[in-house]
Amino acid sequence: MSNVVALDHLFDARRLWRGQPQAHAPSRQPTGFPLLDAALPGGGWPEGALSEVLLPLDGIGELGLLWPTLARLTQAGGRVALIAPPYLPFPAAWANAGVRLDRLQIVRAEPRDVPWATEQCLRSAACAAVLCWTHQADDRTLRRLQLAAETGQCLGIAMRPASAAVHASPAALRLVLEARPARLRVLKCRGGNPPAQPLPWPLPTGAPSEPVPDSPAATVADRA
Repeated sequence: MSNVVALDHLFDARRLWRGQPQAHAPSRQPTGFPLLDAALPGGGWPEGALSEVLLPLDGIGELGLLWPTLARLTQAGGRVALIAPPYLPFPAAWANAGVRLDRLQIVRAEPRDVPWATEQCLRSAACAAVLCWTHQADDRTLRRLQLAAETGQCLGIAMRPASAAVHASPAALRLVLEARPARLRVLKCRGGNPPAQPLPWPLPTGAPSEPVPDSPAATVADRA
């Protein structure tokens, strides 16, 4: 027969630990979109970590999600590596977005070599951000990329197919862009619960007019 013990007694006897929510330090990597920043713990991309952007197809404006951050980083002198982009980047579009082309490095790699090349760039501590396009990334590979981003204190972003959303991932942040209807969903954000409602896509550049539903600022649970 089990004994029922009052929780207060266990706390008083210091036999039970009471967890306390911890506030997250503001991110030094804002996305450039106030509505998205308001929905993410810390208000931006997770630092020294891997994020995923899941796409139903290429060319739905996904680069516009990244350009504000890449422009800020390159203008500060940081180097950005693009690993195996599916199309040759159009220099004028990147320059018009504010990205310094002299701080942009394109790495060509066969599909099987993309994870290795990405890991080396993330781990090197020579890059402010590393973007890769990969269809071959299992859980073990993603964990290596996450660890490499932590080691190099680099912003890592993996562009992956939307079909990967059904699988768990060690990435600190997972965003999925949808075309019909056009919207952005936060699948996972380390340090908080994703907002229950999707965000509009393309994202507005102005400040949000109302609080994001189920903002992670008041929660600390993680979801895979």
